[in-house]
Amino acid sequence: MSDAYPKHRANVGIALFNQTGHVWLGRRDAAPPPYNWQLPQGGIDAGEDPAQAALRELTEETGVAASLAKPLGDIPGWLAYDYPPEVRDDPKFHGKRHLGQKQRWFAYRFEGTDADIALDRHDDIEFDAWRWAELSEITSLIIPWKRAIYQRVATEFRVYASS
Repeated sequence: MSDAYPKHRANVGIALFNQTGHVWLGRRDAAPPPYNWQLPQGGIDAGEDPAQAALRELTEETGVAASLAKPLGDIPGWLAYDYPPEVRDDPKFHGKRHLGQKQRWFAYRFEGTDADIALDRHDDIEFDAWRWAELSEITSLIIPWKRAIYQRVATEFRVYASS
């Protein structure tokens, strides 16, 4: 099968829903408000299965143990976005070789308590705060150039949400 996005970095995204159907959001302190909230996401390592990458990234970014995340579903195939020119042209941008990211998205039910979440369990801390939110909120909180992906995630995963 050919790769429809050969110049995009392979990535996973995770929607973690609590028992009441709210989704986990992390705040990136490096991004300016109001677009500094997002779902966990991260790269797929060489030879790594996307589902395995999703659980690894979930643990690295939220501290949630994989054993506390029950699989609910996924969005088949890749969802992709391009980085806007101001990002690609920034000399500090480490991923200039990529036009954007292609993502596989997974939904999980969190079977732990808030005490099981720890943003500092991994050396590379991605978020400085977190909260539970209505799934319908995510499209207004994400940086605009990722918005189409988040709209698709909100539509596909609404069956797991409270709203």
